[in-house]
Amino acid sequence: MESAQLCTRGYYRNSYNSITSASSDEELLDGAGVIMDFHTTEDDSLLDGDASPGSNYAMSNGGGVVSSSTHLLDLLEEPIPGVGTYDDFHTIDWVREKCKDRERHRKINSKKKESAWEFTKSLYDAWSGWLVVTLTGLASGALAGVIDIAADWMNDIKEGVCLTAMWFNHEQCCWGSNETTFAERDKCPQWKTWAELILGQAEGPGSYIMNYFMYTYWALSFAFTAVCLVKVFAPYACGSGIPEIKTILSGFIIRGYLGKWTLLIKTITLVLAVASGLSLGKEGPLVHVACCCGNIFSYLFPKYSKNEAKKREVLSAASAAGVSVAFGAPIGGVLFSLEEVSYYFPLKTLWRSFFAALVAAFVLRSINPFGNSRLVLFYVEYHTPWYLFELFPFILLGVFGGLWGAFFIRANIAWCRRRKSTRFGKYPVLEVMTVAAVTAVVAFPNPYTRQNTSELIKELFTDCGPLESSQLCQYRSRMNGTSAYADASGNQASTPGVYSAMWQLGLALVFKVVMTIFTFGLKVPSGLFIPSMAIGAIAGRIVGIVMEQLAYYHHDWFLFKEWCEVGADCITPGLYAMLGAAACLGGVTRMTVSLVVIVFELTGGLEYIVPLMAAVMTSKWVGDAFGREGIYEAHIRLNGYPFLDAKEEFTHTTLARDVMRPRRSDPPLAVLTQDDLTLAELQTIITQTSFNGFPVIVSKESQRLVGFALRRDITIAVENARRKQEGILLTSRVYFTQHAPTLPADSPRPLKLRSILDMSPFTVTDHTPMEIVVDIFRKLGLRQCLVTHNGRLLGVITKKDILRHMAQMTEEDPETIMFN
Repeated sequence: MESAQLCTRGYYRNSYNSITSASSDEELLDGAGVIMDFHTTEDDSLLDGDASPGSNYAMSNGGGVVSSSTHLLDLLEEPIPGVGTYDDFHTIDWVREKCKDRERHRKINSKKKESAWEFTKSLYDAWSGWLVVTLTGLASGALAGVIDIAADWMNDIKEGVCLTAMWFNHEQCCWGSNETTFAERDKCPQWKTWAELILGQAEGPGSYIMNYFMYTYWALSFAFTAVCLVKVFAPYACGSGIPEIKTILSGFIIRGYLGKWTLLIKTITLVLAVASGLSLGKEGPLVHVACCCGNIFSYLFPKYSKNEAKKREVLSAASAAGVSVAFGAPIGGVLFSLEEVSYYFPLKTLWRSFFAALVAAFVLRSINPFGNSRLVLFYVEYHTPWYLFELFPFILLGVFGGLWGAFFIRANIAWCRRRKSTRFGKYPVLEVMTVAAVTAVVAFPNPYTRQNTSELIKELFTDCGPLESSQLCQYRSRMNGTSAYADASGNQASTPGVYSAMWQLGLALVFKVVMTIFTFGLKVPSGLFIPSMAIGAIAGRIVGIVMEQLAYYHHDWFLFKEWCEVGADCITPGLYAMLGAAACLGGVTRMTVSLVVIVFELTGGLEYIVPLMAAVMTSKWVGDAFGREGIYEAHIRLNGYPFLDAKEEFTHTTLARDVMRPRRSDPPLAVLTQDDLTLAELQTIITQTSFNGFPVIVSKESQRLVGFALRRDITIAVENARRKQEGILLTSRVYFTQHAPTLPADSPRPLKLRSILDMSPFTVTDHTPMEIVVDIFRKLGLRQCLVTHNGRLLGVITKKDILRHMAQMTEEDPETIMFN
């Protein structure tokens, strides 16, 4: 009991055993914090908290903190209800949460030999991590399958309906038909367009107008339903969710963001948003859906429900499962979680993330939503090699991806900032309907924008062969000069159909670029992976066709002479589309390793790793030349989340005294003295200030630091003492020392608050370089540290102070660093 209280409320001093008994490398890491006597306390915004003057219960979380010299009677006190929990929009205490988990683990190990029941409990605790990620993977795979099937069906509803079975989409409706032809394999008597149903005719201007009208009507209906559901039932269900997931995994609390209502509404509205034809994808929101599943299942296990740091390990595994079902890439999902979203990723989490991704992919494969035994619609395989001279166009595609990424980030952030600062942002339904109407009206005439974006990517990725009926594969045969479909004998001369398709692709490229800028950030679920990949795939396919025709008509050029003989098949346009998609997605998100592995798992070919790496790294370098932020980091900064990006370097030469508060123009720092305050004076300080914590000093003359007390803990302790102890009056002396001060005989009963005092708050000197302070905040998950000079208290630095200082150093508005 004493050991548990010590770990919960503070840290052992000079405790070697607490380190040597660590059972894993992550515990040894925590042990380092014990040796250095590091400890963090409450909220990340000590001076800028949400506590308002006059509030008596405004802290985010509380953890009474005592030193190892605390009296045994204090340690044996019952824990105060409410201590150790967190309020909305506050940051968790990473060090305390890990310490709590380590002490819980030791307690279970010490009891497991006492009885069979205790041994069973220890087994359950050991396997609970694997159980929760298994449940998360099962739920993620099942929901992804349902979303895929429903989105495909609703997308086809815009064009027509299957008379024999309304629940069949267009492709499924014509599977059993014997009246389809090779050229028109998607036409069968069982599938009727809306013009055929309403007007009774399949061709002509009237049928075209009716199909146009019904396409627009269904698109607007789906978009309107989606935005209304989000606005009324779950406002957190909008967007992709990845910026918020990154922030939550860094320790921030956003209540309800991963709740059951958000999961339900996000699942339904994601189907509607994709079916509406908006320039968005479902892959990013699937990460949010998987994390909702992980959060909900973690509440079934006390090991995770009562420990926010452990819960974030489950969320890291869930994000890997989300990418696994989004792209059919389990290994890429694990690397995505490690590279892009996770803040704390121990080795144990790596294994569980891999297992969750495996289970999710297995469930989705069992459902087989696309009927092709693949996890994604646009799975492709290439069988032709690439040649050295092709590295030049591959790198050009990387340059295009980097330029597109930099342009998109700036344009989208500018539009989102304008949305926040103008009245237009107050009408999300009107904005969604406007964008959906423009998208539907402009998209319908062009077959490449009318179809589902995933189907477009599939068509662009697919290599031309004898079974392909796409307009992009209408090449002229060398045998008789007639128009025929390309075979595997080599590159062919293109026909007017190919040139017409390239013009349509060019228009589709412009359309996708413009509409994606205005779509990402709408109040509906909207992913960015698929639109970015579509833009890159269009550009890549165009470049691939150009290279193919150059190789055909100019095979005697020195570039093609060695590899592209007459009849040789040396250029694969689908490969260029795949590389362009990877380059554009890398330019927007600045992903590298995980992106290469995801695309590698999509194609299943090791042979294309080198061109993939060249295109992705080029896009990252070009994008970084215009700004090192990816789209998710940019949206985190736009929303003002308190997120310290580990990838961002701090190169300024400022010191802790330049950043600490109070500044010279600020009022003095509110402090508490250790033994000469009355309860009335303490309540006056709490009532008249909005600070979330107070340093405790020996006296105002010496300014010698004793410890740190939290506003929430003080309030709870005072209320608890008044309820359980008699004789506590406003004139009672409040003391934080071990022994009560000498008082007159007629004095009221004093109030001892030493049990809530953190005797080892993290401190730095005023000459500590800010580069070191920033690293400490990032690696230990601190929210504030105290600044001293020769043991005398000077001020405090919070996470928000650091974020404001970093914004100021880059000539940005420091007042934007707040939760917006």
